[in-house]
Amino acid sequence: MEITPSHSLRSDVPSVSAIIALLKPITWFPPMWAYACGAIASGQPILAMAPTALLGIVLAGPLLCGSSQAVNDWFDRHVDAINEPHRVIPSGRMPGRWGLAIAIATSLLSALVAALLGPFVFVAALIGIAFAWGYSAPPFRFKRNGWLGNGVVGLSYETLPWITAAAALQGGTPAAGTLLVALLYGIGAHGILTLNDFKSIRGDRLMGISTLPVLHGAANAARIACLVMAVPQVGVAGLLIHWDLPVLASVLALLIAVQVACMARFLADPVGRAVWYSAIGVGLYVSGMMITAFAMRGLTLSALSLPAV
Repeated sequence: MEITPSHSLRSDVPSVSAIIALLKPITWFPPMWAYACGAIASGQPILAMAPTALLGIVLAGPLLCGSSQAVNDWFDRHVDAINEPHRVIPSGRMPGRWGLAIAIATSLLSALVAALLGPFVFVAALIGIAFAWGYSAPPFRFKRNGWLGNGVVGLSYETLPWITAAAALQGGTPAAGTLLVALLYGIGAHGILTLNDFKSIRGDRLMGISTLPVLHGAANAARIACLVMAVPQVGVAGLLIHWDLPVLASVLALLIAVQVACMARFLADPVGRAVWYSAIGVGLYVSGMMITAFAMRGLTLSALSLPAV
């Protein structure tokens, strides 16, 4: 199926603005924020290691996240031609197979930059690249299932950037405590991503995309999203207490309490208040991430132990 551009002006080469639109800079914030959190939590002198930290932030945002957006737009181009014809590929601003070429080029460039930051970062980046292609490209198309797709994105946007930052700045495998905190925040991001699915329930149902609101209904999906966001944060607060950081654990608990109060209002009207809660709840969530990062910064690697089971 060929895509007919919505305007008559064509070019064989995309403009810079079209390339930027394809890479969607607005989506780069979550992984860049998570990378910054991991860098701070590593306890390393940020100013002294600024080049490494900045290169890692570029890797997490413009490269890895940008490539994932290009991959997604390329494999969704036929659906976008129907639902969102103004997007850069169906509109013709990204002509021919340039969208695919940019997706491949940025993926390869991401791997190259990751290799400069060490073997652990390189492997983590390869996992992120695999997730990006598996999320959008056949035969996997993880995005068609809300449980799997949102999980892949949560791990890619929060967990992988956090641990790669710690590995890059520390020069080795992060401590077990660091890995667990990064994993918990990645799991919590699953709930954040579910909030985005409430605005397109009807369209997703028609297109056969099984988001949580489609699979379980709006009310149950909202309960799941809130639970998935809250429980990992409680787990992080418990770790801070275990690491003898009760004051910062209390601050994190306060942020969680405010989120729970907002969740109650969201649950009363999930479809109507999903955007409202996303704006408030996500802000509190990522603030807790940074508080946790600064709390961990003062701990030695040996101190980041896990509670005995």
